[in-house]
Amino acid sequence: MNKNYYAVLMAGGVGSRFWPVSTSENPKQFHDMLGTGDTLIQKTFKRLNKFVPSENILILTNERYNELVLEQLPMVEQRQVVLEPAMRNTAPCILYAALKIQKENPNAVMIVAPSDHWIEDEDAFAKDVITCFAKCENEEVICTLGIKPTFPNTGFGYIEFEKESASELKKVNQFREKPNYETAKDFLAQGNFLWNAGIFMWSVNSIVNAFKEYQPEQFRLFEKGMAYYNTSEEQVFINENYPKAENISIDYAILEQSKSIYVLPATFDWNDLGTWGSLYDKLDKDKSNNAVVNCKVLCEDAQGNMIRSPKGKVVVVDGLNDYIIVDKEEVLLIYPKSKEQDIKKVLGKVKDTFGDQYA
Repeated sequence: MNKNYYAVLMAGGVGSRFWPVSTSENPKQFHDMLGTGDTLIQKTFKRLNKFVPSENILILTNERYNELVLEQLPMVEQRQVVLEPAMRNTAPCILYAALKIQKENPNAVMIVAPSDHWIEDEDAFAKDVITCFAKCENEEVICTLGIKPTFPNTGFGYIEFEKESASELKKVNQFREKPNYETAKDFLAQGNFLWNAGIFMWSVNSIVNAFKEYQPEQFRLFEKGMAYYNTSEEQVFINENYPKAENISIDYAILEQSKSIYVLPATFDWNDLGTWGSLYDKLDKDKSNNAVVNCKVLCEDAQGNMIRSPKGKVVVVDGLNDYIIVDKEEVLLIYPKSKEQDIKKVLGKVKDTFGDQYA
């Protein structure tokens, strides 16, 4: 494997739309959401490890998930688990990881990838990333993978690229916010828009230089720690300084300002597994279009349901269509799929009514 290839696996999110399975103490990336035998973080690590040496994969997560990471990824050393002492969105943690990698290997190119995506053709994924790595090694650019839209989705941001470009990697015109339905339809009709999957590649020098140019205060804050990174004194510096960082996403901090961004239309199927409905879409269905994880199900007059319970449990469903049914220890959720975006609000009400132990 190429020793200059690095990966930063983003695993700090809470995934509240997957409540009650995903909780603040044990979020979705640490669960086997698909019933495959691997948790999402294990699946993502194996996918990256096909072309990135295991010792070059960093896991970016909140300090409360340190033990979960080490337990689920026993091949990982503590030095590879980069702990955020405070929630500060994606820009600060990416800069922090990039400076650590730059200190270890200034010739490194790196991918930043979320821990909770579903990608079926992992060989096509590896090929696409390596194509981007090759450009990043030779030019000071930022590369991203865009997903060809299959319908006018209003839940994703979009990437607009230069329409006349005949090259494999296309120059990005701009990143577009999540659109309304009519705007999303217009994007698809224009033909030069891709879904933003949040997967980025760059050389460590390129991304550090981008922070230096577009986020000078953020850069100065983290650059002060260069003497401490990859040493026993690193965590003390980070605990003191990380909370001072601006709470800002990599999209706003760098991507919307950079003039040297290229997108590769992905050659693999992709799903961001953001909701129970998106999980339902990717699971096998029975003859009544019910998707079942772990349990044994007897359905009568029940169609289009997402059903999950502890392994081996028998679940009987009669007269329910298009519902999310999730049984987890002390919580049972029976909720319309059409209202899945409101599960976050429901979680807030549960906390207010019954206490944080259920969240």
